[in-house]
Amino acid sequence: MIAALALSVWAWLFLAHGRFWLSRPELPPAEPREHPDVDIVVPARDEATTIARVIASLLAQDYQGRFRVILVDDNSSDGTAAAAGTAARLHVITGLPKPPGWSGKLWALHQGIMTGEAPLILLTDADIEHDPRHLSSLVAGLESERAGSASADKASAGIAAISMPGLGMVSEMVHLNCTSLAERALVPAFVYFFQMLYPFARVNAPRSRVAAAAGGTILIRRDILERSGGITAIRGALIDDVALATCVKRVAPIYLGHAGLATSIRPYPRWSDLWAMISRTAFTQLRHSPTLLLLTLVGLTLVWLVPVAAMLGGNAWSARCGAAAYALAAITYLPTLIRYRASPLWALCLPAIALFYMAATLGSALNHWRGVGARWKNRRYEA
Repeated sequence: MIAALALSVWAWLFLAHGRFWLSRPELPPAEPREHPDVDIVVPARDEATTIARVIASLLAQDYQGRFRVILVDDNSSDGTAAAAGTAARLHVITGLPKPPGWSGKLWALHQGIMTGEAPLILLTDADIEHDPRHLSSLVAGLESERAGSASADKASAGIAAISMPGLGMVSEMVHLNCTSLAERALVPAFVYFFQMLYPFARVNAPRSRVAAAAGGTILIRRDILERSGGITAIRGALIDDVALATCVKRVAPIYLGHAGLATSIRPYPRWSDLWAMISRTAFTQLRHSPTLLLLTLVGLTLVWLVPVAAMLGGNAWSARCGAAAYALAAITYLPTLIRYRASPLWALCLPAIALFYMAATLGSALNHWRGVGARWKNRRYEA
């Protein structure tokens, strides 16, 4: 019976959950009709190893309009500002001490945004390398009259496509580093699970309440940011990209897709690195609720572990249901593996991979209850 329930859940996920598993859309390289000024804000704290490549890629953008890069050095101790170099289009500011109630990244972003005055703002991380065509393509995407490929995705979103005068925000899930064994095992799954949690087609559907963004690349109109309450409205958020998207979608349509022109150069060579990355905000995602944690673990057990258990130890009917659910899970993972040029055999490992994520989520909750809280770049946040 429980194996049949798991199969029913997977049938719904496959057919009616925004076709999250297709791993799309993706903005193509494009030239915008207009070229408004752009402020590119890069918050950086102890990023000396990556910042030079990041800044160089931003300064090399072939955007025909005016733009400048605002690097906010968030009290780095490793010479990040010096490593960034100097250029006419680069403006470096030293961040002020973080006020109470603010997350470090959002305080740095706020300072950078207030320094500029351009009508468009590109928020990007200090570990993202950009193709020279990226800024132009993002601005062209912002001009789009539909939220992503709404005409193609409307059936999967269950919502009719609606014409719009333009988007308020465009965000992309950049291509994450995927070279070590730990990264090959867990990084594509991170993207896959994010798509499952926030189906991009529903994020891009104006009438859907689902909102999300990927913090590595967010292009937003300054007036829309101000109407949504600005960075101040989410100043304490640790999952700041989703919080910002939620605020913005209340006042304007948004777009979330995959990036073909931006890549993260931050490595996660060890399993412990990825454990720390997942557990840092997993319990925050669940609003620190023991009830939500329990429901999440039960749900993940049903989706990922029950099919395997039914295949190995159930009767003939349960085994068939478990095998069908397991097959659906593996099939839905393939497009993400293709995007990351990873072996399709990793699809067979999804239950074990999901178990790692479940353990890291439980570890996140245990850290919170122990009073450890989140920690990032030598900065601790209250549990």
